Amino acid sequence: MNHAIRTAGRFALPVSLTLAFGVVSPAMADAERLEADLQALFGPGTLEIGDISEGMIRNRTTAESIRFDGDEGERLLIDRYVVSGDYDQPDEVTLEGIRVEDSLSDLMLMSIERVIFGEPAQAVLPGAGALTPQALRLGSLAIDDIVIELASEFAGEFLGGTPMAGGSGRLTIDSVRGDDLSHQAIGLLDVTGIAGAGSDLGELGQGSFTLASLRLEGLRGLDAEGDQSLDSLALSDFVIESDQLVGSLSRLTVDGDVSDGEGGLRLEDFSLDLAKMIDLAPEEERTQLRMVSNVLTDGSGTLRLDAAFLGNWEEGSDHSRIHSESHVTAHDAVRLLVDIDLPLALPVGAQPADVFADSDLLEDATLLGGDIRLIIGDEGLFGRLATLGAAMGGVTEAQYLEQARTQAQGFGVMFGPQIQTILMGLVALLEGSASELEIAVGLPAESNLATYTGDPLGLPDKLSINVQTR
Repeated sequence: MNHAIRTAGRFALPVSLTLAFGVVSPAMADAERLEADLQALFGPGTLEIGDISEGMIRNRTTAESIRFDGDEGERLLIDRYVVSGDYDQPDEVTLEGIRVEDSLSDLMLMSIERVIFGEPAQAVLPGAGALTPQALRLGSLAIDDIVIELASEFAGEFLGGTPMAGGSGRLTIDSVRGDDLSHQAIGLLDVTGIAGAGSDLGELGQGSFTLASLRLEGLRGLDAEGDQSLDSLALSDFVIESDQLVGSLSRLTVDGDVSDGEGGLRLEDFSLDLAKMIDLAPEEERTQLRMVSNVLTDGSGTLRLDAAFLGNWEEGSDHSRIHSESHVTAHDAVRLLVDIDLPLALPVGAQPADVFADSDLLEDATLLGGDIRLIIGDEGLFGRLATLGAAMGGVTEAQYLEQARTQAQGFGVMFGPQIQTILMGLVALLEGSASELEIAVGLPAESNLATYTGDPLGLPDKLSINVQTR
């Protein structure tokens, strides 16, 4: 049967393709119910459904060749819409051959090869204005081959808040897979094969990017602004080349679930092509930028970073202990390690894991001593800094180092011998007599953050500081 229906209401096309559910008598045949539900979805315009049928063997209801022409110039085409299982509690709803067009120009705005909703709450989900929390529940989600043209109002709604919104170009996604989805939380979302290219992309200007995969698990609090939490996130093989940024990232992982006593973030092989970025910069800025690049990269023009910011905690009978270890390596430049070990008494009712989610709790905690260790390892940066400082000052490198030594001694007179020892250690890195500087700080037996933030200049007298060079 062929249908051409003038619909009422406002057409709404959300990112999930805006499927709808109408209130229809359960006594009606499933084919009639699907037809009525699809009619209830769309707004001002014309809806045509080529054929609706029910499977003779398997419990399946299919609508084919769906076309909607809206009064505002949008057109939605769906080759096939299939409801599998009990119509009131479907096992699966599948859409194939989805295309959104500008009906005036026939230009494609978006296309999707296939969408599969596993265990949806309803055979056809409501439009954006009628969605309820109960309707926004899916056991699983699978989307294949998404193509979005950026220069469209539809893309602006889909990508709102990102640099690509309002630009021109194209975004493609090979696949999206999800499990346990609702208005409150996402159990799992796995997106692969993301690529985009375009111009007028906000601060990025013109450029392109690819991202092999993005996977997140345990995202909760979607319905409560400012109360979101995430168990884990993993991003791999990101490459971008634009007017403002040229670089790549092999892997980023975030462990946000601290219920097991640990969490943190890791950054693996983050690379910035400073040489290309400088070529794209305004000509009057290039000389100074090349000077900075040479110091950071030893002339290679490529800055490579690895980093990790990790934390764990232990809860004792009378106090807790929080430990964090952070390290950053700029290859061929410098290594930084910060190791913090804090025994502390938290406010009543607070758990050590809460500190990782709300660092303000530290302000109300009593620090029961503790140790902080900073290690600075030279991988070539300090020698280049000495050479640059001498050149900029118009002196020899030996004269520059002597000036730095004199200044370190002068600050020591002002701020005490502990500060002088630290500054002299930095001078040792500059002159190459040491390759590593370690600063170990011991906190007093009982204090709080206000003890240190209230009088920064008095810190050396409150702390035990040990400095070593190697």
